[in-house]
Amino acid sequence: MGKKIGIEVSLAISEAAKQANVDVVAAYPITPQTHIVEKLAEMVANGELDAEYIPVESEHSAMSACLGSSATGARTFTATAGQGLELMHEVLYVASAMRLPIVMAVANRALSAPLNVWGDQSDMMAVRDTGWIQVICENGQEALDSTMFAFRIAEDKRVLLPVMVHCDGFYLTHVVEPIEMLEQEKVDKFLPPFVYPLPLNVEKPVTMGAFAPPIIYSETRKAQEVVLRNSKDVILEVWDEFAKIFGRKYHAIEKYRIEGAKTVLLTLGSFGETAMVAVDNLRAQGKDVGLLKLRLWRPFPFEELKEAVKDIENLIVVDRCLSTGGPGGPAYSEVRSALYGEPVKPRIYGYVGGLGGRDVMVSEFENLLKQVEEKVKTGSPQEFELFGVRG
Repeated sequence: MGKKIGIEVSLAISEAAKQANVDVVAAYPITPQTHIVEKLAEMVANGELDAEYIPVESEHSAMSACLGSSATGARTFTATAGQGLELMHEVLYVASAMRLPIVMAVANRALSAPLNVWGDQSDMMAVRDTGWIQVICENGQEALDSTMFAFRIAEDKRVLLPVMVHCDGFYLTHVVEPIEMLEQEKVDKFLPPFVYPLPLNVEKPVTMGAFAPPIIYSETRKAQEVVLRNSKDVILEVWDEFAKIFGRKYHAIEKYRIEGAKTVLLTLGSFGETAMVAVDNLRAQGKDVGLLKLRLWRPFPFEELKEAVKDIENLIVVDRCLSTGGPGGPAYSEVRSALYGEPVKPRIYGYVGGLGGRDVMVSEFENLLKQVEEKVKTGSPQEFELFGVRG
């Protein structure tokens, strides 16, 4: 086992990138992501990491620099948050369409206006259709591990897609947690040197991301969709190998006390550990409740979701993002869509809370479970609700 130390989660992500022996880091500072790349810049300056650190003038430039470095075959890392991720938005599509295995840590942050630097998942959901693999972390250990296995997934020749590792801003990034560090010998076994199969070569110039008229554009998008969906098999393989080497097993959807549960919460990110306490409290009172935690957001784990809810009567999807003018939260919308047409499916209730970094307490999760119990009894419609709003 690796040594367990108390470390800020942002710095643990930096350590993972260092242990992965990245070649290029191109990034722009933005709260609450800054500590990640600040530490990497320090490592490069002190000679602890043999890499090029590119200080750029914006997040758009950061991702553009990552395109170039990854296309030459350099193992490439960056990090951002909130508005920074949105400034990258148009370039994110280029990274995935050109099959460039960039790894990016995203410190999830609320979007303006009003200006807010605290954590929710609005930025993550705004980029869900950009063609990147997206993994959501619940705690610091997951942030460290996910950064490491993101490189292995991205660089697999069957995948060659960029990966976002999502960590809730402040709730994870700025918290010191006991984290089991990865042993370098095991890292080297798990993550071989990166050999990009199609690196740019000045002796053999090529055009990448060129103009595509309608006659071929649909086929390129179809190819991208197929490779992203197929990446799930590789993700599961990598998680199996990670478990064999490091002893921690990851799943697309984590189950917590759902045996015999009639009413189950579904959460994304750091919400999960708070919800676990609520489930424990209600279980102690004899309530048949449980919890599902969604780890893999893209590609969406359709089969795993259907298997996880097959014996559940009521499913409560808790989003940390409001799909303004839509059906509630993005996860609620996608879960309903994924289960549409199933012969047997649970009643699905959507709740949105914790926006702009507002705390969601154990008692609030308990209240959600009790509210749904009451809604079932009274036959109330399965509509979404924004909870925790004052007034």
